[in-house]
Amino acid sequence: MWSVLWAAVRSKAPYVTFPVAFVVGLVGSQLEWFLRGDPPPTALEEKSISEQREDRKLQEIAGEDLTKVVSLKDKLEFAPRAVLNRNRPEKS
Repeated sequence: MWSVLWAAVRSKAPYVTFPVAFVVGLVGSQLEWFLRGDPPPTALEEKSISEQREDRKLQEIAGEDLTKVVSLKDKLEFAPRAVLNRNRPEKS
């Protein structure tokens, strides 16, 4: 008789454990919300670091003329620096 009972419990375990886990999670989240309370209003309005960085970059380039750039022929720093500058052409 015990083997039949254990076989039935084993086969029906997912149907019992899921609702129990769901209720425990729901009660836990409600308890955490009750203990912590509402988040402060500044945390919801705060910008992320990437948004702050993008805003700062936009402010930096706001007054510049982006069509005037240095030519790559004049600028030698676009290539990685060679060891002891052996392979770098001399600027005349």
